Amino acid sequence: MYKLPHHKRMKALFQGIKKITVNLQEINVMKQRWFYPILISGILLFTHPGLCQETTAPAAAPTNASTLSVDEILKHLEKHYASPGFSANFFQTSRVKAMDMTETASGNIIVKRPGMMRWNYEQPDHHVIITDGKQLWIYRPSDNQVTVGKAPPFFGDGKGASFLSNIQLVRKRFDVTQQNMTVNREYVLKLTPLDKSYDLSYVLIVISSDTFNIVDVKTFNSYGDETHIELSNVRMEQHVDDAQFKFVIPQGAEVVRMDG
Repeated sequence: MYKLPHHKRMKALFQGIKKITVNLQEINVMKQRWFYPILISGILLFTHPGLCQETTAPAAAPTNASTLSVDEILKHLEKHYASPGFSANFFQTSRVKAMDMTETASGNIIVKRPGMMRWNYEQPDHHVIITDGKQLWIYRPSDNQVTVGKAPPFFGDGKGASFLSNIQLVRKRFDVTQQNMTVNREYVLKLTPLDKSYDLSYVLIVISSDTFNIVDVKTFNSYGDETHIELSNVRMEQHVDDAQFKFVIPQGAEVVRMDG
């Protein structure tokens, strides 16, 4: 099946928003249907047989891991992610149901609490998604194009996998229930947004019972679209430079504004 190049899809989307009179709800639908598969996020979330392995030292976990309650799992998770930030490799699969389109990508992520994230995509083509919690930049060097916008519509209140940069949002913004453990004895939590205005249906996060690293994030929206992100080589970072979450637009780059 022919797939329109990403930069042309993005350009057509935002030019269409500027040229055609549509109501606010239709604009939000267009943005989310195109951006959530791209921005991860959160969100980031398929059934997946052999999940990732982590390299960080194991946290103290009970001998009988299956006896932990949701509250106990969250306490361990919050303690583990209390460090200033973390980094990891990721492999992402995004499926847009209406177009019967599936795309994969991989790279690495750097996160700093609260709200700062940098997704460095290496395959199939290089681009970066950066947010400092206020601004959002998406830069594609091959097109010399930067997409710019406000971060909250895409990463606020736990959207777009932003809970990875502030694990406290899991309790505050989601109803959390425990699912059956994986075959690898990992915890699975289902996060259902408390704010029903989101197009996000729910998120599944898979947590190592040995390290309490989040190793898998799966998101499902109301359109039947799915995003799956596997995290590996998770490393807790004590010193994360804020400069990694700022972006200077290159001279001569085309600028596309999401909210303009």
